[in-house]
Amino acid sequence: MFTGIVEAIGIVKKIEKIGTNIHFTLTCPFTQELKIDQSLAHNGTCLTVVAIQGEEYTVTAINETLEKTNLGFWTVGTLVNLERCMKMDGRLDGHIVQGHVDTTGVVKSIENIEGSYLVTIQYNSSFVTVPQGSITVNGISLTVARSEAHEFSVALIPYTWENTNMKLVNIGDVVNLEFDIVGKYIARLLEKQNVI
Repeated sequence: MFTGIVEAIGIVKKIEKIGTNIHFTLTCPFTQELKIDQSLAHNGTCLTVVAIQGEEYTVTAINETLEKTNLGFWTVGTLVNLERCMKMDGRLDGHIVQGHVDTTGVVKSIENIEGSYLVTIQYNSSFVTVPQGSITVNGISLTVARSEAHEFSVALIPYTWENTNMKLVNIGDVVNLEFDIVGKYIARLLEKQNVI
Protein backbone atom coordinates (compact mmCIF):
# COMPACT_ATOMS: atom_id res chain seq x y z
CA MET A 1 0.00 0.00 0.00
CA PHE A 2 1.21 3.48 -0.90
CA THR A 3 0.10 7.10 -0.47
CA GLY A 4 1.08 8.71 -3.77
CA ILE A 5 3.68 10.95 -2.12
CA VAL A 6 6.83 10.63 -4.23
CA GLU A 7 9.95 10.10 -2.10
CA ALA A 8 12.64 10.40 -4.70
CA ILE A 9 13.49 10.21 -8.38
CA GLY A 10 15.21 7.05 -9.62
CA ILE A 11 17.31 6.76 -12.77
CA VAL A 12 17.07 3.74 -15.09
CA LYS A 13 20.60 2.37 -15.55
CA LYS A 14 20.04 -0.91 -17.38
CA ILE A 15 17.19 -2.70 -19.19
CA GLU A 16 17.38 -6.45 -19.79
CA LYS A 17 14.63 -8.37 -21.59
CA ILE A 18 14.30 -12.06 -20.74
CA GLY A 19 11.39 -13.79 -22.44
CA THR A 20 8.32 -11.60 -21.91
CA ASN A 21 9.76 -10.04 -18.75
CA ILE A 22 11.96 -6.98 -18.42
CA HIS A 23 14.50 -6.47 -15.62
CA PHE A 24 15.03 -2.79 -14.86
CA THR A 25 18.11 -1.75 -12.91
CA LEU A 26 17.90 1.67 -11.27
CA THR A 27 19.73 3.84 -8.81
CA CYS A 28 18.13 6.13 -6.21
CA PRO A 29 19.05 8.05 -3.03
CA PHE A 30 17.80 5.27 -0.71
CA THR A 31 19.14 2.16 -2.49
CA GLN A 32 21.17 1.24 0.63
CA GLU A 33 17.94 1.11 2.67
CA LEU A 34 16.17 -1.34 0.33
CA LYS A 35 15.80 -5.07 0.93
CA ILE A 36 15.23 -8.01 -1.40
CA ASP A 37 11.47 -8.77 -1.77
CA GLN A 38 10.55 -5.19 -0.82
CA SER A 39 7.73 -3.52 -2.76
CA LEU A 40 8.56 -0.20 -4.36
CA ALA A 41 6.28 1.95 -6.53
CA HIS A 42 7.83 3.06 -9.85
CA ASN A 43 5.66 5.71 -11.55
CA GLY A 44 2.88 4.24 -9.43
CA THR A 45 3.57 0.62 -10.44
CA CYS A 46 4.33 -1.70 -7.53
CA LEU A 47 7.43 -3.78 -8.37
CA THR A 48 9.45 -6.15 -6.19
CA VAL A 49 13.14 -5.59 -5.56
CA VAL A 50 14.88 -8.76 -6.77
CA ALA A 51 18.55 -7.74 -6.53
CA ILE A 52 20.72 -5.05 -4.94
CA GLN A 53 24.31 -4.38 -5.90
CA GLY A 54 26.10 -1.32 -4.58
CA GLU A 55 24.13 1.80 -5.49
CA GLU A 56 21.84 -0.06 -7.90
CA TYR A 57 18.82 -2.31 -7.48
CA THR A 58 16.80 -4.43 -9.91
CA VAL A 59 13.05 -5.00 -10.31
CA THR A 60 11.18 -7.21 -12.77
CA ALA A 61 8.10 -6.28 -14.80
CA ILE A 62 6.04 -9.10 -16.26
CA ASN A 63 4.17 -8.84 -19.54
CA GLU A 64 0.81 -8.00 -17.92
CA THR A 65 2.42 -5.06 -16.11
CA LEU A 66 4.10 -3.88 -19.29
CA GLU A 67 0.77 -3.95 -21.16
CA LYS A 68 -1.03 -1.83 -18.52
CA THR A 69 1.67 0.75 -17.78
CA ASN A 70 4.17 3.10 -19.39
CA LEU A 71 7.16 1.00 -18.30
CA GLY A 72 7.66 -0.26 -21.86
CA PHE A 73 8.54 3.31 -22.89
CA TRP A 74 11.45 3.51 -20.43
CA THR A 75 14.98 3.82 -21.76
CA VAL A 76 18.34 4.05 -20.03
CA GLY A 77 18.35 7.45 -18.34
CA THR A 78 14.57 7.66 -17.79
CA LEU A 79 13.69 9.42 -14.52
CA VAL A 80 11.13 7.51 -12.45
CA ASN A 81 8.97 8.60 -9.49
CA LEU A 82 9.66 6.31 -6.50
CA GLU A 83 7.76 5.62 -3.29
CA ARG A 84 8.36 2.97 -0.66
CA CYS A 85 5.42 1.25 1.05
CA MET A 86 3.37 3.19 3.55
CA LYS A 87 4.28 2.76 7.23
CA MET A 88 1.25 1.86 9.32
CA ASP A 89 2.28 4.30 12.06
CA GLY A 90 2.61 7.25 9.68
CA ARG A 91 0.28 9.89 8.32
CA LEU A 92 -1.62 9.25 5.10
CA ASP A 93 -0.52 12.44 3.35
CA GLY A 94 -1.87 11.54 -0.10
CA HIS A 95 -4.63 8.97 -0.52
CA ILE A 96 -4.86 5.17 -0.51
CA VAL A 97 -2.86 3.94 -3.50
CA GLN A 98 -2.45 0.25 -4.26
CA GLY A 99 0.35 0.47 -6.77
CA HIS A 100 -1.82 -1.36 -9.30
CA VAL A 101 -2.00 0.83 -12.39
CA ASP A 102 -5.46 0.64 -13.98
CA THR A 103 -4.58 2.02 -17.38
CA THR A 104 -2.51 4.66 -19.10
CA GLY A 105 -3.52 8.10 -20.29
CA VAL A 106 -2.13 10.55 -22.82
CA VAL A 107 -1.22 14.11 -21.90
CA LYS A 108 -3.47 16.43 -23.94
CA SER A 109 -2.32 19.81 -22.66
CA ILE A 110 -0.06 21.49 -20.10
CA GLU A 111 -0.86 25.03 -18.97
CA ASN A 112 1.40 27.18 -16.81
CA ILE A 113 -0.99 29.22 -14.66
CA GLU A 114 1.15 31.81 -12.89
CA GLY A 115 3.51 29.21 -11.45
CA SER A 116 1.18 26.24 -11.01
CA TYR A 117 0.48 23.75 -13.78
CA LEU A 118 -2.82 22.42 -15.12
CA VAL A 119 -2.31 19.10 -16.90
CA THR A 120 -5.13 17.56 -18.92
CA ILE A 121 -5.06 13.82 -19.58
CA GLN A 122 -7.23 11.68 -21.87
CA TYR A 123 -7.82 7.97 -21.29
CA ASN A 124 -9.84 5.20 -22.89
CA SER A 125 -11.55 3.07 -20.26
CA SER A 126 -14.73 2.82 -18.19
CA PHE A 127 -13.10 4.37 -15.11
CA VAL A 128 -14.42 7.73 -13.98
CA THR A 129 -13.10 10.74 -12.10
CA VAL A 130 -14.97 13.34 -10.09
CA PRO A 131 -14.02 16.96 -9.36
CA GLN A 132 -11.97 17.21 -6.15
CA GLY A 133 -11.61 13.42 -6.15
CA SER A 134 -8.27 11.63 -5.99
CA ILE A 135 -6.27 10.25 -8.91
CA THR A 136 -2.75 8.88 -9.14
CA VAL A 137 -0.70 10.03 -12.15
CA ASN A 138 2.75 8.43 -12.52
CA GLY A 139 2.52 7.52 -8.84
CA ILE A 140 1.64 11.05 -7.67
CA SER A 141 -1.46 11.56 -5.54
CA LEU A 142 -3.32 14.45 -7.17
CA THR A 143 -6.71 16.11 -6.90
CA VAL A 144 -8.96 16.20 -9.95
CA ALA A 145 -9.60 19.82 -10.91
CA ARG A 146 -11.84 19.18 -13.93
CA SER A 147 -13.62 15.99 -14.96
CA GLU A 148 -15.25 14.93 -18.21
CA ALA A 149 -15.90 11.60 -19.90
CA HIS A 150 -12.53 9.99 -20.66
CA GLU A 151 -10.66 13.17 -19.69
CA PHE A 152 -9.62 14.99 -16.54
CA SER A 153 -7.30 17.79 -15.44
CA VAL A 154 -5.08 18.02 -12.38
CA ALA A 155 -3.40 21.09 -10.93
CA LEU A 156 0.16 20.74 -9.67
CA ILE A 157 1.77 23.13 -7.21
CA PRO A 158 5.36 24.21 -8.01
CA TYR A 159 6.84 21.86 -5.38
CA THR A 160 5.20 18.78 -6.90
CA TRP A 161 6.14 19.91 -10.40
CA GLU A 162 9.81 20.36 -9.48
CA ASN A 163 10.20 17.27 -7.29
CA THR A 164 8.62 14.66 -9.58
CA ASN A 165 9.08 13.62 -13.19
CA MET A 166 5.99 15.59 -14.24
CA LYS A 167 8.22 18.52 -15.20
CA LEU A 168 9.63 16.28 -17.96
CA VAL A 169 6.28 15.21 -19.38
CA ASN A 170 5.29 16.57 -22.80
CA ILE A 171 2.03 16.70 -24.72
CA GLY A 172 1.44 13.25 -26.21
CA ASP A 173 3.37 11.40 -23.50
CA VAL A 174 1.86 8.31 -21.88
CA VAL A 175 1.34 8.40 -18.10
CA ASN A 176 0.26 5.73 -15.60
CA LEU A 177 -3.17 6.13 -13.99
CA GLU A 178 -4.57 4.53 -10.86
CA PHE A 179 -8.12 5.59 -10.12
CA ASP A 180 -9.39 6.02 -6.56
CA ILE A 181 -10.06 2.62 -4.96
CA VAL A 182 -13.17 3.86 -3.11
CA GLY A 183 -14.66 5.15 -6.36
CA LYS A 184 -13.89 1.85 -8.10
CA TYR A 185 -15.71 -0.15 -5.42
CA ILE A 186 -18.75 2.14 -5.55
CA ALA A 187 -18.86 1.89 -9.36
CA ARG A 188 -18.67 -1.93 -9.17
CA LEU A 189 -21.49 -2.11 -6.60
CA LEU A 190 -23.72 0.16 -8.70
CA GLU A 191 -22.90 -1.85 -11.80
CA LYS A 192 -23.94 -5.08 -10.06
CA GLN A 193 -27.23 -3.43 -9.08
CA ASN A 194 -27.73 -2.30 -12.71
CA VAL A 195 -27.75 1.35 -11.64
CA ILE A 196 -25.07 2.29 -14.16
